[in-house]
Amino acid sequence: MNKTTFKISKMDCPSEENLIRMKLEGHSNIEHLEFDIPNRQLTVFHHDNIEGIETAIHDLKLGDTLLSTETIDPSDPNNNFKVDADSSHKKDAEQRKLLWIVLVINFAFFIIEMSTGLISRSMGLVADSLDMLADSFVYGISLFAVGGTVIKKKRIARIAGYFQITLAILGFLEVLRRFFGNEQLPDFSTMIVISILALIANSICLYLLQKSKNKEEAHMQASMIFTSNDVIINLGVIVAGILVNWLHSSTPDLIIGSIVFALVIQGAFRILKLSK
Repeated sequence: MNKTTFKISKMDCPSEENLIRMKLEGHSNIEHLEFDIPNRQLTVFHHDNIEGIETAIHDLKLGDTLLSTETIDPSDPNNNFKVDADSSHKKDAEQRKLLWIVLVINFAFFIIEMSTGLISRSMGLVADSLDMLADSFVYGISLFAVGGTVIKKKRIARIAGYFQITLAILGFLEVLRRFFGNEQLPDFSTMIVISILALIANSICLYLLQKSKNKEEAHMQASMIFTSNDVIINLGVIVAGILVNWLHSSTPDLIIGSIVFALVIQGAFRILKLSK
């Protein structure tokens, strides 16, 4: 048995982990994959040589560097890369339940922020709602495609990615229309109140993930990173609402909306990598 560790500099959210898992799914010589998202490292336990695996990872263009490779003894307890089947199923069930809760919260706030964003004329809220939808897509791909075929996973990723890009482009066009048009100011109070509620929701998600017994698992750590980024976006929309009221201008709202739409498109392209 061989143990090879890679540095993956662009592996910073669940979509990259899913991307790597799907890319390596057809390699029969791989015994186990361990992801360390915070340190951007991937450890592969495999038989035979590493060349084919290294080529597959490099094709993803995620900034990979081979750090080390060594031969190990699978019977050595210090190289414990296998988990008891019953324990694994129980852990998977717990994680799936938790991720369902996080997915439902994200999707519910997508609906809330989208509707209130349209009513209050706030592109910041609309953009943040799409970011919530993007999170739902990532969690959904992981949950709905569990145990599915590679073709099924790629089809789900392709639909989600293109749908997300379409919505973000429409959002950009609306930002331009409002920037050059003579639109009413967005309702800053609605922006602030709804964003505070979204901030509370994301904080609850982060708390649930952090107190999970399985929080050291790679994809749980990735989910925490993802949710932490959402908290920052929520704070950005709150600040934009304050500036709208202070400056009597819709520009802060349009700026934060554009930034979040750009992040949504970036996330969509990551999801689309899963469909290749």
